[in-house]
Amino acid sequence: MTKFVPPIKRVETAKGHHYKDGNGHRIPGVTTILGDGVPKPALINWAANSTAEAAVDRWDELTELQPSARLKELQNARYAKSDKAKKRGTEVHGYGERLVKGEKVTGIPDELRGHVEAYATFLDKFEVDPILVEATIVNYRYGYAGTLDLICELTDEKGARRTLLLDIKTNEKGIFGETALQLAAYRYAEFYLDADGNELPMIPVEGCGAILVNSDGAQLIPCTSDENTFKSFRIAYAMRDIVNGSRDLVGAPVPPQDPNPSTARIVYEESSK
Repeated sequence: MTKFVPPIKRVETAKGHHYKDGNGHRIPGVTTILGDGVPKPALINWAANSTAEAAVDRWDELTELQPSARLKELQNARYAKSDKAKKRGTEVHGYGERLVKGEKVTGIPDELRGHVEAYATFLDKFEVDPILVEATIVNYRYGYAGTLDLICELTDEKGARRTLLLDIKTNEKGIFGETALQLAAYRYAEFYLDADGNELPMIPVEGCGAILVNSDGAQLIPCTSDENTFKSFRIAYAMRDIVNGSRDLVGAPVPPQDPNPSTARIVYEESSK
């Protein structure tokens, strides 16, 4: 029995986007599922280091503030760093979408020029021909949706033409393992939406990978996103449900039958010196 019903709709908001089914129920997104269902111990150290770096780098500025304002600035330091990285990734995705479609790209900010040039060179080197770009996908059976970056045909290192599902990443630390789970979820979706919003059967691919883009170049990073990886994604989904629903497993305090018993059970003894 499926959790949701067609048709799916991607809803744009001021803070991003989400997905709704034919009954108006929100369908969890792939990245949201992985964000809630996959432990990220490295983020603890990253958050601590980001806060410490802000304290050291902005020492003189922070000493001019009241203690409460200083505390707030340090508490928000890691979010400012994360927001900057997300903004860069979003902008590179936007330019990448236009480039792969063969559109002319102008007005590139200086700080992103290297990324965009690297991606353009990647498209030329691998002779990329797009099949599906920035498309919404859905799996009604398992209850999730998402937006894939690219399905394309390209020339691999052996000169063979292959159909691959790829995701653009701009992470300075490289490709995280959960990217393979993300791609598996896209790969084993049931349908995708075409330009007119029609649901069509998901396009089969030969493999999956990430395009790691930075200012120095772009690399094709293969990912094992097979049926076993898809099972791991579904486990992460189940863990998300456990985490989000675990509070409902704890009930309210149980009152005693007699709230005012007559017998005290604790006897205090004074120690002798």
